Parts: sequence; structure tokens; C-alpha cells
Amino acid sequence: MTGWRRENKTNTLAEVFASVKVPATGSFLKKLFAFSGPGLMIAVGYMDPGNWATDIAGGSRFGYTLLSVIFISNLLAILLQYLALKLGIATERDLAQACRDHYTPLTGYVLWVMCEIAIAACDLAEVIGSAIALNLLFGLPLTWGVPITAADVLLILFFQYKGFRFIEAVVASLILIIISCFAFEIAASHPAIFPMLAGLLPTLHLVTNPSMLYISIGILGATVMPHNLYLHSAIVQTRNYPRTEEGKKMAVKFAGIDSSIALLAAFFINAAILIVSAAAFHGTGHQDVADIYDAHSLLAPLLGTTLAGTLFAVALLASGQNSTLTGTLAGQIVMEGFLNIRLKPWQRRLITRLIAIVPAFIVTLIYGEKGTGSLLVLSQVILSIQLSFAVIPLVMFTGDKHKMGSFVNTLRLKIIAWTAAVVILVLNLYLLYDIIF
Repeated sequence: MTGWRRENKTNTLAEVFASVKVPATGSFLKKLFAFSGPGLMIAVGYMDPGNWATDIAGGSRFGYTLLSVIFISNLLAILLQYLALKLGIATERDLAQACRDHYTPLTGYVLWVMCEIAIAACDLAEVIGSAIALNLLFGLPLTWGVPITAADVLLILFFQYKGFRFIEAVVASLILIIISCFAFEIAASHPAIFPMLAGLLPTLHLVTNPSMLYISIGILGATVMPHNLYLHSAIVQTRNYPRTEEGKKMAVKFAGIDSSIALLAAFFINAAILIVSAAAFHGTGHQDVADIYDAHSLLAPLLGTTLAGTLFAVALLASGQNSTLTGTLAGQIVMEGFLNIRLKPWQRRLITRLIAIVPAFIVTLIYGEKGTGSLLVLSQVILSIQLSFAVIPLVMFTGDKHKMGSFVNTLRLKIIAWTAAVVILVLNLYLLYDIIF
């Protein structure tokens, strides 16, 4: 493959590169199963505790209206994650390595800093979400729960030594727990079917109402995660497919199917959180429910069962721990890709965890429960603002024939991808202007 300024021979995630066997022959389903896993790991980022905060706030305040934002965000996610996996398979570079190869060292450093800010914001949501879940389930004070979340470094280290398929199995199990919990929540909340379906259609109020726009962009930032683009371009390379033109075409096909199916599951969970919030709170006069604590305390009396609150907290804990797994890998990929610095996984995790724990601990100490809710929504807005720094290079690289060869985006895909990139950029610039002025 030509078009790169310099050759980078270091494989991404070298310890698990091409470690998962792909059958040379066999049925469609057998091959799909071999490629299944990375999509679920990506989907985790689309259902982390940060999503909960924005979805709960959106559902309680605006009913089912913002379902359209979740749906559009999910379509954007499917598109961008497809481009990310295609970049990784076609060029055998993850997005961070591709940026380092293409840009000057200064530009690469700036992009690295932007991505680290996004990872820190995401990690902040995981820390707070897990701490809140521990508080709801076991009564642990937030000031205890926040430091305890740092102990998951040991858990991550254990999983990584078990192999990549083991990590994928753990992630799949936790996602199943979350889906089961919210299937019960939806059944118990009895949502209005026709208003819910109408909510899938976007309205002009999404951009004319400043409050709605703020939460909408928060949902966009919580759904389309910038670090997930780096992660996906790397973990698709864990499959041991033939590194030939035909082998790569097969890999793109099956990895694309895996990604799309997994992100549809993520859409169900995100939509479920907003639907439960809209049905339980908005329709009963509780339109100011803006954080996880309010939602948990009101679910049981409003839905008529104590199980509703318990399952809500269990799903939140599963969500936080799942995001921890993928956040670790994303941090490792970004640091190794941009800076070519290799740290042991536990060292990398401890650094990012401390960056997230310090502000989370200070906020919980000073402001308590209400402060953590605001911090969760803010973390997702930060993620959204960082998104363009990952999306624009991704769209540019995958549209360059010199870099992608026969895997270059078609003209129609280029138009769609650049339109998505411009829309994301314009929305974020508007949000930034609104916050400053």
C-alpha cells in the first residue's frame, strides 16, 4: 500500500495481533462467528454511564422527541465505525498510527492530546457511573466508590492475560445483562407506542431550542465516541485472516456485519434508557429528572416494583465495568500509535484512571450527588467537541486512493462521509459558541 510518508512495521496491539483464528473454509455463519466480537466491544462505548445521563435528561424533559437524535447518531456511528474497520484492515494501521504516519510530529501531538482529553472524559463517566452503581446497590459513599474503581486495573490485567476472545466473551455477557435489565424496565414502564414511533422523526426544535440542542449534542458525543474509532481500527486486526486482497475483502465484509449488528444492540439500549425515562418521568410530571440518582429513586414507586430500581443499578454497574475494559485498550492503542511509547497495560490504565479519579473525587467531595450528574453530562459534551479531531482524519484517509488502494471509499460514500463530518463539526462549533457567549 502506498501513500504513507514512512513505513510503520509495528503491529497494533502486538500481543494479540492475528491471534484469533478465522476458518479458511466453512459456512457464512461460521466465518461471521470468527469475526464477531470487535463490534460488541465497540458497542460498549455507545452504552456507557455517560449515555445514561444524557438519555435520562432528554427523556424526562422532552419525552420521546430525542429518540430521533439517538437514531441519527447511531446511523452516524455505523458509518464511521465501518470506515474505521476498513482503514485498519486495508492499511494494517490503526487510526493513531495512520495519523502519525501522515501528519507532521506537531500535528500528531495535537491530535494525541485531543484524543487523550476524550478518553479522560469517557473514563470520568465510567468512574462516576460505577461509583454511583456501588452506592445504589451497596450503600457505599461516593467518596469511597470513586477510589475503589481504580482497583479494576487488576481485573483488566487478569482479562488481558486470558486472551482476546475471553475479553470479548466478558463484554458480551455484560451487554446481555444490560439488555435483560432494560427489557424488564420497558415492559414495566408501558411506553406510549405511537408517540414513541413519532419520536424517531426529527423536528426543527432540535436546533431552535437551545436546551434541546445542548442535550442533543451531548447524546451525539455519548453515542459516537472518538476513541472508539481508534479502537475499532486496531482490534479488527486481531483476526488471523489472509493478508491478501481477497482476504481483506472478506474481513471488511464480515467485520462490517459484526459492527452493524452490535451497534443496533447499542441503539436498543440507548433508546430503552430514554424511553423508560420518557414513560416513567415525562408523562407523570417529573420533567426535571436530570441525573441517575433521581431516576433510580423514582423508578420503583412510579413503576410499582422495587425490582425496577435494583435492575437499573445492576445495569449501570455492568455498563461502567464494560466501558472500563474497552477504555483500557483504547488508551493503549492511542498512546502506542501516536507516540510509539509502549507501557504495560496496568501502567497505562492507572495513569488514565488517576486523571479521571481526581476531578471525580473533588466534585463528589464538594457537591455530592448533584455535582456528579452535571459532570456526567458535561463529559459527554466534551467528547462531542473532540469528535471532529478523529472523524476528519478518518474520512480523509479512507477517501485517499493512494492510501487505501482498491478499498478507497466510493464517490457516494465520500459524499456521505464528508457530509457527516461537516454536520458534526458545525454542531460542535455552534455548541462551543453558545457555551462561550
